[in-house]
Amino acid sequence: MPAARSRLLYVTDLAYRARGRRYGDEDVFLASRLREEFDLALCHPLDAAALMGAFDGVIVRNSGPVLGYRAQYDAFRERALREGVRVYNPLTGRADMLGKQYLLDLSAEGHPVIPTVDRAEDLHLLPPADRYVVKPKLGADSLGLRIVGADDLPALADGATLVQPCVDFRYEVSFTYVDHDFQYALYAPDPDRRWQLEPYEPTVRDLEFAHRFVDWNDLAHGIQRVDACRAPDGELLLVELEDLNPYLSLDALDDAGRDAFVAATIRSLRRFLAG
Repeated sequence: MPAARSRLLYVTDLAYRARGRRYGDEDVFLASRLREEFDLALCHPLDAAALMGAFDGVIVRNSGPVLGYRAQYDAFRERALREGVRVYNPLTGRADMLGKQYLLDLSAEGHPVIPTVDRAEDLHLLPPADRYVVKPKLGADSLGLRIVGADDLPALADGATLVQPCVDFRYEVSFTYVDHDFQYALYAPDPDRRWQLEPYEPTVRDLEFAHRFVDWNDLAHGIQRVDACRAPDGELLLVELEDLNPYLSLDALDDAGRDAFVAATIRSLRRFLAG
């Protein structure tokens, strides 16, 4: 008798429109490859809580920003944790899946992060700049992001928003990991075209930078994307540590790169489901 295949509920919003990204295309491709190893069913994030009990595990992929369905997402998290549902990425992440508080924590601890505060009384801790970025702590996908001058900051730094200097970076670069293993890096040579990505060959120092944040997050399983910007002095600064549903930009990889990523993800899922 052939061994029983694990049953996976693949959570995605195929219809979500993201600037510069095609969520649906990426998930159709990845789901088609995972079906070779698992019994797979796709569902919208609003249906996940009701359906997940019939599966061996849940993989959350391009489900879109949870701001639009915060109450349902919180209920999904609470139920999954209470009932011991295996969710991939595991719900123990310390980064974006909990909002942006981690940027404040990492900044306060002296990590190489864009300086970040959230209260008016801490604005003096930021370096002087001509412009500042203000965004919600629970934001995602640039929702609610504003560029303002220094005079606007006292009224906006209310504890619910993050304030950062607007860094004149050279480019953005993303490092993708499966579990704690580096997979590939992509960068946007033109800062004004964030999602026009090209392969990037990281240096040893680049990987040391990215890996410190993967180690900090301490997820034994899952897919993470470390987003950074190259500051004018040549150093990398963390922009975001995406550990909930990172878009993978698989269309920017060649066939060999996509195959390697899929193989790493299948190995990770097998270990995760075996528990």
